[in-house]
Amino acid sequence: MKTTYFSSLAIIIAMACISLSCKKSQGENTDLKPLTMGAAQAAAAACSAQGWASQNGGTTGGGTATATVVTTYATLKAAIQNTSVKVIQVNGTITIPSGGRISFQDQTGKTIFGSSGAKLVSADQTKDNSGIIYVKRCNNIIIRNLTFEGPGAYDVDGWDNATIDASNNVWVDHCEFRDGVDGNFDIKNTADYITVSYCKFAYLKPPKAGGSGGSDDHRFSNLIGSSDGATADRGHLRITFARCWWAQGCVARMPRVRFGKVHIVNSYFNSTASSYCIQAGFEANLLIASNVFENVKTPIDLMSKTSTAVQVTGNTFTSVTGNTAGNGVTAFTPPYSISILSASSVKSTVTASNGAGATLSGNTCTSI
Repeated sequence: MKTTYFSSLAIIIAMACISLSCKKSQGENTDLKPLTMGAAQAAAAACSAQGWASQNGGTTGGGTATATVVTTYATLKAAIQNTSVKVIQVNGTITIPSGGRISFQDQTGKTIFGSSGAKLVSADQTKDNSGIIYVKRCNNIIIRNLTFEGPGAYDVDGWDNATIDASNNVWVDHCEFRDGVDGNFDIKNTADYITVSYCKFAYLKPPKAGGSGGSDDHRFSNLIGSSDGATADRGHLRITFARCWWAQGCVARMPRVRFGKVHIVNSYFNSTASSYCIQAGFEANLLIASNVFENVKTPIDLMSKTSTAVQVTGNTFTSVTGNTAGNGVTAFTPPYSISILSASSVKSTVTASNGAGATLSGNTCTSI
């Protein structure tokens, strides 16, 4: 992984803040603590996403706004729901109470990031009270360096750790999603221009059997598009998964895609619990390039063969069983430039100490 520091830009930003005596935004909750942003953080905040999130005007989140520090559920929720707060820093472990899933709606230009070791944790496995965050009708959002930890998979039609719904230009970078009730992280309902980079997905807790949904092992990580009947998703769900890691415990949906133009590149799949990895659903258009599949079952699941295109190029398959081929149709051509590693470098890059997962020290700008 390469980390980019815009030193001269950082100095300019820092000097501008000093000369203007940057202050806490008006209307900000008085219980929240502002944190003066140093030069490095300012430079990091100024960078923008690559992949699909670079399109449609780009994705810069809250930019160089002063970070507001949160350490409790109450201050986290208040900061997320306060439209005046543009950058949020999460410190430590914050427990989401039963039924306390945070609704993050109708906002533009915001960054939520964790300091080293920051976690958002939910222990509720019920249908209605599970989940951590639900992002809906938002634009230009960055979520970075956070671990989202659920209580374990249980098929009761509950909530994912995180969901992006009807939102545009979202960059989810260096996060870890594990042990979600219904799934780890889903994207649906005309969401568009999304980049998920250097993220890790895993299940470390055993699944709970006997749920009303009928699956005794619902360790299904990522769903793109909610149903074949959600035809409003046509022309949307343009998503890049770059340098991600589907790690131990994942059984399926890595991801499962309907409708979207989804670029899965330079990612690592090594869950020995797997039944299916990438799943090509209804009208999916998938470009699967230079990834590594190791000790998994069914790397490419063509499902009912109703996909638009499944193009598989430059991947490495080691000790796998099941299908490794596409459907013979050429996928979309990405409208963006992205640095693509050879498959031989993917595993070491993704699993490095600063690779996929919440492995940063804060809001550090990274490049793909």
